[in-house]
Amino acid sequence: MAVVTKGSAAITARDSAPTLGASQLASTKVATGRVKESIGVVAVANGDSTASVLRFFSVMSGWRVGSVLASCSAITGAAADIGLYDIPTRNAGAVVDADFFASAQDLSAALDGTNVLRESGLITVDKLEWPLWRLLGLPSDPGVWYDVAATLTAGATAAGNVALKGHFIDGN
Repeated sequence: MAVVTKGSAAITARDSAPTLGASQLASTKVATGRVKESIGVVAVANGDSTASVLRFFSVMSGWRVGSVLASCSAITGAAADIGLYDIPTRNAGAVVDADFFASAQDLSAALDGTNVLRESGLITVDKLEWPLWRLLGLPSDPGVWYDVAATLTAGATAAGNVALKGHFIDGN
């Protein structure tokens, strides 16, 4: 075994710079970014079927995701993928990645702020510092908005409310 000293990407960038400027840290969005919080609540009706799309809030492609918290009343029978869609004025609101955050998240029992950020397995620990565009496999930041949405994978047999709260980091 060896005693080592290691740093995160932000610390390594800081330590390798001859002089530290605020823009060097801010550009990483991992050391000095500002947290933005978005929340949306959508009512689900008894009979809302599989493939129904519930849109909660919008995020920028350049933001880093801190958390996606799901809350709901017990909506019997319901489950949903939680992911990203284009906004309606871009590509007619087409799906980008329906289960980007969570896949078939159970909504049949009440949730109280369950963090679903890594449920789908796409965002692994080694990728927590990455902005959305990089997580999506894009070569650069397109500078676009995406809607965070839930797509029902199992229909609702009871009515209730679903809320998603997101924490995102913007380095600007």
